[in-house]
Amino acid sequence: MAAMLLMLAPPWAHAEAAAQPALCQARSKPMARLELLFGSGAGGAKVPPRAFARFVAREITPRFPDGLSVLEAFGQWRDGSGALLREPSRLVLILYEQDPAADAKIEAIRSAYKVKFKQQSVMRVDGTSCVSF
Repeated sequence: MAAMLLMLAPPWAHAEAAAQPALCQARSKPMARLELLFGSGAGGAKVPPRAFARFVAREITPRFPDGLSVLEAFGQWRDGSGALLREPSRLVLILYEQDPAADAKIEAIRSAYKVKFKQQSVMRVDGTSCVSF
């Protein structure tokens, strides 16, 4: 029955439910969770570690100075022609207090990376996590 009710709810009801703050344990608090996935140059010029470190220092850290993590990763996707492309990538994880200006900061980071390193996209994943330090 609950599944039926969920299916009958208007589409915006699902978005509203997803936007609700997480219920956290007493020692943790809800924080925005951002994951940005940066390709390192499939088929083109590669993004060396030093260049990426400079990008983090100049573009990301000033916008999110409270901290972040950078993880080495490996990604793959299908392009418009159906070809499977693979490349090393980097995942930047940022947990931050909700901020009305955050979206503009995030989009500025994504745009700067695409321009500087001639990338088609930077994947963005948003969510909420319960965090304690």
